[in-house]
Amino acid sequence: MPAIAYEYPEEISALREAVTGFIRAEVIPRHERNRSLFEDPHLAYDHRGLHTPAMRQLLLEVRARAAEAGFYALATPEDLGGAGMGLTAYFAAFERIFHECGYRYTLGHQIVSHWAKGPSPLLHKMTARMREGILPGLMSGRTTICFALSEPGAGSDAAMIKTRAVRDGNGWRISGTKIWTTNSPYADYVCVFAVTDPERAAVRKGGISCFLVPTNSPGFSVGRVIMMFGQSHGDEAVLTFDEVEVGEHQLIGDLDQGFKAAMLGVGLGRVFNIARAVGTARWALELALEHAKVRETFGRKLSDRQGIMFPLAESAMQIHAAHLMALNVVQLLDRGLRAHKELSMAKAYCCKIAMQAVDRAMQTHGAMGLTNEMSLSEAYIAMRKINIADGTAEIMHHVVAKELLGGDTDL
Repeated sequence: MPAIAYEYPEEISALREAVTGFIRAEVIPRHERNRSLFEDPHLAYDHRGLHTPAMRQLLLEVRARAAEAGFYALATPEDLGGAGMGLTAYFAAFERIFHECGYRYTLGHQIVSHWAKGPSPLLHKMTARMREGILPGLMSGRTTICFALSEPGAGSDAAMIKTRAVRDGNGWRISGTKIWTTNSPYADYVCVFAVTDPERAAVRKGGISCFLVPTNSPGFSVGRVIMMFGQSHGDEAVLTFDEVEVGEHQLIGDLDQGFKAAMLGVGLGRVFNIARAVGTARWALELALEHAKVRETFGRKLSDRQGIMFPLAESAMQIHAAHLMALNVVQLLDRGLRAHKELSMAKAYCCKIAMQAVDRAMQTHGAMGLTNEMSLSEAYIAMRKINIADGTAEIMHHVVAKELLGGDTDL
């Protein structure tokens, strides 16, 4: 019996089944053929913490095959060449991917374009010249982008950015430093947010613009890769813009209105994190249940012990609630509704319970749950990160409280 009464539209249900087939045909076999690469970080990453050429090739292959199959740009607007399926489809696809792959078959995470790495609604207001130049590569998965908003002194309070774009003839010169930029060590283009009107920016009434910059531009450099949780690799780097020249055609959207694009990106990031939280939590819980059914201690299976099963039952309750919250908010967003409160509640709750679900799965497995081969430790790190990424749990609670005090008390 299904646990959730809501039924996806036929085209989204078909999409989810097709994604599962793609994982079994294209993702899992690549992991099996390259088992040593995924089991030994010295083969997957170089001394700087970057993917080795062999790993980059596998990531490119999956993106390209997914693009050919029609998955990669499923949520990209139709006028950019995507399927324009919306956020419900975006959530549904990523939830299925993380449920099926967890953090064991990580190539599967490339099947659908991440909002900040490939074609996405963020690029909807590109100029015609930029579309012609970069869309073919992005749509095929051959090239990628990154989203440079955060700075050393501007994280949750993104309006505090100091990067400047100063008028110079028919264009601008951008100078500043960015940090926590996912995919920045590999991206071919960077969406960079810079202050173009300091006076307006100072009073938080615009003054920030978004530019699309090729990463081979003079004056742009990628600094150190940022390592976290004691890992020897990372996906974020420190970026420096030193008088980088950009033209009018590189502006995304309206001048001084880039913060709207920034918040669109952050919103997309929250939907993505909700999807991977729900999917990963389900994956981890199922691993724990399977282990509890067969593992015996002191003459009894773990599944016979309340101390083991009650925490897993608690995770099941939490995952069910998180799944319902997620399905609700993506439908609200697809209807064009504001849903600030609902998106913040879902992001905070889903990410919190996903971390707990993975932790409980690790505890159920005992020492085995800490080993690299289980991939639960990698999942735990990822779930811990998303309690901060794209809006911390504290910021999410602040938004909910603000909306409630403003009169939005519908629950």
